[in-house]
Amino acid sequence: MPYTIMLQKIRDESGEYYFARVLELDGCQSDGDTPEEALKNIREAMEGYLEVKLEYGDPIPEPVPESQAYSGQFRIRIPKSLHQRLVIEAQREGVSLNQYVLYKLSK
Repeated sequence: MPYTIMLQKIRDESGEYYFARVLELDGCQSDGDTPEEALKNIREAMEGYLEVKLEYGDPIPEPVPESQAYSGQFRIRIPKSLHQRLVIEAQREGVSLNQYVLYKLSK
């Protein structure tokens, strides 16, 4: 099935590696020294994940269709104090509020 696999390059105290996870399958994740190894490992993890779900009769989440349209926009309500803080921090960085929030969300 066409599940959404996210692959990230990680640099931390244990070194550099690639971390992969399946967005629709909560907790289904793996890693590898190379992107190829991480993808191979996540596919094996998916097999195990789905086998266990089937064995216990648990529901299996459906993949999110790639054809689903995303506008790139969503509305969110936040406290006024947080809004103020974000505006001030964006001004300090010399960027728009949208750019600053995008930066903060992508961390």
